[in-house]
Amino acid sequence: MRKGILFVLTAPSGAGKTTLLDMLLRAVPLLEYSVSVTTRPPRRGEVDGEDYSFTTRAEFEKLLAEGEFLEHAVVYDNYYGTRRSVIERALSAGKDIILDIDARGALQVMEKNYPAVCVYIMPPSIEELEKRLKGRKTDSEEVIRKRLSLAREEMGYAERYDYVVVNDDLQAAFEGLRAIILAERLRVARSVEEIERIARG
Repeated sequence: MRKGILFVLTAPSGAGKTTLLDMLLRAVPLLEYSVSVTTRPPRRGEVDGEDYSFTTRAEFEKLLAEGEFLEHAVVYDNYYGTRRSVIERALSAGKDIILDIDARGALQVMEKNYPAVCVYIMPPSIEELEKRLKGRKTDSEEVIRKRLSLAREEMGYAERYDYVVVNDDLQAAFEGLRAIILAERLRVARSVEEIERIARG
């Protein structure tokens, strides 16, 4: 059985990552979403194990001390993280997993030299990103300024990713992401055992 591939998807708020991720999960076979662990309480309608795996702060900190998290962050005094054992179990079973995490989390994965394909979704411009954020009508002007400042900072790390996809056109960006997944599945380095099996007859 082939070993699965870990895909890491990152984008600034407003770049369209959630929409693109939903499109990928519906269209690409054998691709699974990694559910993050969090210490924040569930919101109305959220399902444990589907939206997030909800846990206590004490349990999270215990797992963190044991080195269980591949990446983690503190956001508004709540922990968020990706459990290493869950990812490795899925990859060993031949499943391709996609992580939806922020740039800080992606950099942690890179710095640990963990085998992953990291993809950064870039807005076509800061001006267009600002327009999209204002169009959502969910954030104050102060929050939008903070999001834009963070986006500029994150874009400085884009060259460290394996791929950058500019979301200027939603369908084109989706096709680009799908092509990346399919191309990575066809890499010779990932297919050596299959090639040898076919050659042996």
